[in-house]
Order: sequence, then C-alpha cells, then structure tokens
Amino acid sequence: MSNTTGMFVLSARILHWLMAMLILAMLFIGIGMVASVSERHEWLIHIHKPLGIAILILAVLRLAIRLRNPAPPLPADLPWLQKLAAHASHWLLYGLMIAMPLIGWAMLSAGGYPVMLSDSLRLPAIFPTNAIAFAILRQLHTVLAMLLFLTFLAHMAAALYHGLIRRDGVLSSMTHRRKP
Repeated sequence: MSNTTGMFVLSARILHWLMAMLILAMLFIGIGMVASVSERHEWLIHIHKPLGIAILILAVLRLAIRLRNPAPPLPADLPWLQKLAAHASHWLLYGLMIAMPLIGWAMLSAGGYPVMLSDSLRLPAIFPTNAIAFAILRQLHTVLAMLLFLTFLAHMAAALYHGLIRRDGVLSSMTHRRKP
C-alpha cells in the first residue's frame, strides 16, 4: 500500500501534533522532577506518570495508524542519505515513544513504587522489585530521555529545513492540505 495523496491521514496529523506537545511537556516535567526537591517534585511526579502512560497508549495507536496508512513519499530529489536519516529517525521516535514509558513503568516497579494514574487507579508492577534493576532502568530512562530530546530537535530542524529552505511539501504534508 502506498500513499499517493502527498499527505499524512488526518488522524496521524492530529496525533503527531498532540504527541509533540505531550512529549515536549513530558521532557520538561522530567527535568523539573530531577532538578527539584521542593513540594513541586511530588506534584510533577503525579503529572509524569499518567502522562507517560497516555503517551504510551497514543504511540501504539499512532504506530497502528502509520502501519495502516504509509507516509507520503519523500521528494525524489532528496539525497539517499537524507532519506535514510528521515526513515531511521522516524522509527527511532516511534521506538522511544513506546520504550520510554515502558522503561519508566518497569523502573518504578523495580523500585517498589506504585504507578498511580489517579488517586484510585494503580497499574500493576511489570518488573520484580530489585534495587540493581531500578538503578539500571533509571539510568537507561535518563539516557533515552536525552536521546528523545536530541531526536526531537533533529526532527524539528529537518521539518523547518523542508518547510523554510527546500519548500518541497514535506512539512505541509503534516500541517495542512496541499494545493493540487
């Protein structure tokens, strides 16, 4: 199945922009959590956990939509290395959007901490309590968060390059209808 419209489907576009906002918020909330020992820390944790699970659910939904509705083709004159980088970075973003919440959930499980989505909704542990695993998963969560942020920045820079410099329709395929 190929995409001949030159546009991402509407559901993919809506999820893209919603998730961009959620992920950016999540990255800043995560930074705030590790940088604060005030009463804000607890408040940020109460936001971080359900937001992470929401991102996980939306990422799985988004991946299903993407597999069912392929992305529009990249411009034919785009160098093969840039095409490879575009495809690789997209799949890396999908992987990180799914892996990060799962690793965070496993990390909390390994630390013996509950994953509360609300005052009464608690997720089950997905990893046995283990202090060493907790430390490893915490470090992995941090490293992958940095990788997610760098990949996010590269993705945004590439979008701006296509939209402002090349003006080749790549950015508009995710923002609005193309003119025939």
